[in-house]
Amino acid sequence: MTPRLSVIIPVRNDASALFRTLDHLSRLDGIDAIEVIVAASGDPTGTERAVAGGARVVWPRGSTRAALMNAGAAVARSDALFFLHADSFPPPQVFRLIERALGDERVMGGAFEHFFAEFHWSLRTISWINRVRYRLTRHYYGDQGIFVRHDVFRQMGGYRDLAIMEDLDFTQRLKRMGRTALIREPLATSGRRFLARGPWRTFFFIVWLLFLHTLRRDTQRYAEQWRGPADCPPGHPWPHGAPAVRRRAAD
Repeated sequence: MTPRLSVIIPVRNDASALFRTLDHLSRLDGIDAIEVIVAASGDPTGTERAVAGGARVVWPRGSTRAALMNAGAAVARSDALFFLHADSFPPPQVFRLIERALGDERVMGGAFEHFFAEFHWSLRTISWINRVRYRLTRHYYGDQGIFVRHDVFRQMGGYRDLAIMEDLDFTQRLKRMGRTALIREPLATSGRRFLARGPWRTFFFIVWLLFLHTLRRDTQRYAEQWRGPADCPPGHPWPHGAPAVRRRAAD
């Protein structure tokens, strides 16, 4: 039987977060008719233990989120794809909400409202600022849970081979394909990267990347600093607490 929806979770050395997200998914309404695919890189033992038969696992050669998500989409069997961070928690009726949004044939895809799982005033403020941005532009980030029709994803050629800003690039191109939907239910994502690196320091680093992206300048040079060491989970603190943009400026 063809699944109603394919949930694709890219993960790199992040078994603990993956376990919590899969446990959350297992308790959602309609999960029995959903295909869950984990596209993984690094820590095979921890990843397989976290999955414990609760999802299909693929191990592509690449380790960037773009490469992982494309690999997951390549084996997906449903008509719609839902890309979910390994530390994100969708709302209870997530599958029904996506199906309702895609019930409009004019809608090519979309995302959810952004919300940080941790209660911290800085995170709440940053989330509010982010909401103003994406409500005006309809350009979404991956921590909002991006969904798209499978045939549209193929027409677009999937995610471009980028090491950073791949979600923003994708949703900008998606908007050119047709209408996108913003589901006003919040999808909670961990703010651990912000908390580990400093909420405002991290926020303004993202603003800097967005500024460069808008000017069509090189953002890929910052990918390694943003992602952190390949053998560390996401959210690893910056060396010496210094943002990459500051170190680059001093070069």
